[in-house]
Amino acid sequence: MAAASAVSVLLVAAERNRWQRVPSLVLPPRRGPWKQRTMKYATATGRNITKVLIANRGEIACRVMRTAKKMGVQSVAVYSEADRNSMHVDMADEAYSIGPAPSQQSYLSMEKIIQVAKISAAQAIHPGYGFLSENMEFAELCKQEGIIFIGPLSSAIRDMGIKSTAKSIMAAAGVPVVEGYHGEDQSDQCLKEHAGRIGYPVMIKAIRGGGGKGMRIVRSEKEFQEQLESARREAKKSFNDDAMLIEKFVDTPRHVEVQVFGDHHGNAVYLFERDCSVQRRHQKIIEEAPGPGIKPEVRKKLGEAAVRAAKAVNYVGAGTVEFIMDSKHDFYFMEMNTRLQVEHPTTEMITGTDLVEWQLRIAAGEKIPLSQEEITLQGHAFEARIYAEDPNNDFMPGAGPLVHLSTPRADLSTRIETGVRQGDEVSVHYDPMIAKLVVWAADRQAALTKLRYSLRQYNIVGLHTNIDFLLRLTGHPEFEAGNVHTDFIPQHHKELLSSRKAAAKEVLCQAALGLILKEKAVSDDFKIQTQDQYSPFASSSGRRLNICYTRNVTLMDGKNNVAIAVTYNRDGSYSMQIGDKTFQVLGDLYSEEDCTYLKCSVNGVASKPKLIILENTIYLFSMEESIQVDIPVPKYLSSVSSAGTEGGTIAPMAGTIEKVFVKAGDKVHAGDSLMVMIAMKMEHIIRAPKDGTIKRVFYKEGSQANRHAPLVEFEEEESDKKEAE
Repeated sequence: MAAASAVSVLLVAAERNRWQRVPSLVLPPRRGPWKQRTMKYATATGRNITKVLIANRGEIACRVMRTAKKMGVQSVAVYSEADRNSMHVDMADEAYSIGPAPSQQSYLSMEKIIQVAKISAAQAIHPGYGFLSENMEFAELCKQEGIIFIGPLSSAIRDMGIKSTAKSIMAAAGVPVVEGYHGEDQSDQCLKEHAGRIGYPVMIKAIRGGGGKGMRIVRSEKEFQEQLESARREAKKSFNDDAMLIEKFVDTPRHVEVQVFGDHHGNAVYLFERDCSVQRRHQKIIEEAPGPGIKPEVRKKLGEAAVRAAKAVNYVGAGTVEFIMDSKHDFYFMEMNTRLQVEHPTTEMITGTDLVEWQLRIAAGEKIPLSQEEITLQGHAFEARIYAEDPNNDFMPGAGPLVHLSTPRADLSTRIETGVRQGDEVSVHYDPMIAKLVVWAADRQAALTKLRYSLRQYNIVGLHTNIDFLLRLTGHPEFEAGNVHTDFIPQHHKELLSSRKAAAKEVLCQAALGLILKEKAVSDDFKIQTQDQYSPFASSSGRRLNICYTRNVTLMDGKNNVAIAVTYNRDGSYSMQIGDKTFQVLGDLYSEEDCTYLKCSVNGVASKPKLIILENTIYLFSMEESIQVDIPVPKYLSSVSSAGTEGGTIAPMAGTIEKVFVKAGDKVHAGDSLMVMIAMKMEHIIRAPKDGTIKRVFYKEGSQANRHAPLVEFEEEESDKKEAE
């Protein structure tokens, strides 16, 4: 403990040595003759890994821990103050606090993580993805401290992490590359001149990192400077390096990547390709393996090119070589991610492997478990990333509590990779991904059917998610046909992000029935709890002696109020009138696995949606759709909650004000940049909603703003004053 006390920023968690039982990693059944290899977990040098520190958080930390437990390896977690009660902390055998919520002061602090490794006596560090996973300095620091870095050599991270260097190495290795500028002159004028020489549209990309950070498409010289500055700010925040490269932008390409593995003995193999073309904000949203429509001969060329790329830098461990592929299936090297990818489970599903186990064994000095000939492709897999975001608001990331969370049942062909549970909070400080839903089946169509079925069973209440968007996306005819490319979402914007349709009257009847039955259940509970004091005149059951009781229920369908006249019939059913149409409604509530379901019939049509009523909203989840119906808030309450949001701009989410471009007295036009906000690891530009003069700026650079907080106030124009009068 003397070592622990020497580092004041490290507080050994009171919950040390606590962990919860979790199911072992499940993989799809193998098809055809195949044997599970029995591999001794030891190195030629005698270095065993019996304890591993996971220098990450969330679902990837949980993912690594599951394999570590399966192998009998102890796991050590690190966590920020925001993650004190997180799932990955509970799963670990040991857990250590490493500082405040901002990642620069916790998960990106190399010194703190190395110190925890020493205190806990962990022989190895698994960096997961993001954070320090592709940090050459961290890999080198681990080596200096005698700690095994579960990843490639620092030289490979350096060569592949700097995209300009990577392009040169790949060209020399015979891997096709895209035309671009990768030089050292980083002046604005030089980059602009090269963009003009290459020809618009061009892609500005940070030379380090990945995940879509520091990446911008520039379609004309007019927007080059603003996009360059924005990309630099984001790259500096994410990778502490704002150097850029310029590449020719290939219009409507496919994004195809190959999983490779290398070992310390000079061996390298590929485990086939994944298609990650469908993206928003240059970030992947759904992945599949293998790539649809890719012929075996092209697959072989892709794999062999990826292995050449890996061998060119003496690659060790798991890596991903990413390619741009055009409509003729010609491909060009884009970059190499020197780490485990978010979408690695799809590769595991189609090859029957555990890539994290491979990582641990290879890091310990063993050879790659299988030869290239022994790695076979079986079936098809999809991964859908479930995010806290609002697709109808430009995929704006969100944060907040997971008030209700229910998922499909995991089995041999369905995996749920997550780091959160019901009641947890999606933090504003980190990536807004809630989970990865991974499915496998014998062919693509069967896997797609299973994915859609499972998405309908993924029910979340408490914040916006992209689940309904994913259902529309996976049901689109072009996606079903495998005609995917990186412009898929913009091209099909209307169908995928169509405006909200009015709820069917039958669904409104279900919502009204659910509300009435919930009220009755609460009333019955109250009667049981207060039997001695209960008065029969307090009943709201609707029963009357000689006449059928009728009450009015008002619900909101979008922004429209819908009046429903509900008549309580003597047989326990209800007659509901909406406009000039009457519906006969019958139903009851029942519970199953901590969920409430509404078993109902509307005009003889039966259904069993899951029912959740939270504050002023009724949620109905069925296998056909998910519906949200609001209960109107009284005017005197709604007027209070909306105060202060008009006549200016408000924060779309909680975050840090990175830049402020205006001050009181400035005249601006609609669309002008007012501020830059950093939230959920992304940069968001706050723009003027109208022409006007700035009256007041509420936040300075570096300050924190809460969601819906007023940011800028405009002076009231004469026309506005007259309207008010």
